[in-house]
Order: sequence, then C-alpha cells, then structure tokens
Amino acid sequence: MVLTNEKNTATFIHLSTLSQYIIPFGNYIFPIIIWSSKKNESEFIDMNGKNAINFQLSMFLYTMVAAVIAIPVFIYSIFNNTTITNIHDGRDFIIDHFHAGNVSGIVILAIITVLLFCFLKVIEFILIIYASAKASNGEAYKYPLTVNFIK
Repeated sequence: MVLTNEKNTATFIHLSTLSQYIIPFGNYIFPIIIWSSKKNESEFIDMNGKNAINFQLSMFLYTMVAAVIAIPVFIYSIFNNTTITNIHDGRDFIIDHFHAGNVSGIVILAIITVLLFCFLKVIEFILIIYASAKASNGEAYKYPLTVNFIK
C-alpha cells in the first residue's frame, strides 16, 4: 500500500517537469531535487523519480537528434542560392527565395523533422499529465520510448 504522502510526492515529481515552460532546465532541476531528497524514504517515490528524469533525458536526446537534422538543412536551404547583395538590395528576401521550385527533398525532411519535434512536445505534455494521474492513484507508470539513463 502506497501512503498518501508518497503519492503526492511522486505526483509532484512528474508535474515539476512542466516547469520547463517557465524556467529553463526546470524539467531537470526540480525533479532531481525532489527525487534526490525523498528517494530513500520510499521505493514508489524512487521509481517515479527515476522514470520522470529518464523520460526528460530521453526527450532531450530526441530533441537534439531532431535539431541536428533540421537546423543545418534549413540554414543550407536558405543560403544555398542567395548572395549578400540579394539580402541587402531591400527586396523581400523571404518571398523571393521561397517558392515551390526551391523546395527539395532535404527541405521536406527538415519540415518533417520540425513537425516531429512539435508532435513530441505535445505527446510529452500529455504523458506527463497521465503519469501524474497514475502516481496520484498510487499506480506505477513507465513512460514509453524512454532510455533508462538512471537505473
């Protein structure tokens, strides 16, 4: 049987990852602080803390992979056929540069990667809320697609 205090702490660990929307790296700092201060008190808190932190680290890994693909492709596609004089002439650079003839397979890959990133952030938010509800009910929840960095 899981005590109410343990349920509340585990729920707060999951919900503290949402601080990323207000405080940079809050999704790592606050769960680690709460988990490390309470992990020896309860196996339930320890398990939920590890799951929340591992999920956040996994999301960071997936985000970095998406950025490594998308950012260089966008930079390359923007500056591929552009000279400094085209930008400095006062012409509307964006409208002149982006039209259907300039869209290549690699740009489509970058767009898909950005859409995948947005999808990951939405799924991350939903899974955090779901894991918080499970922890509040005293149930164990393991996030999908999580690499176990902390065992």
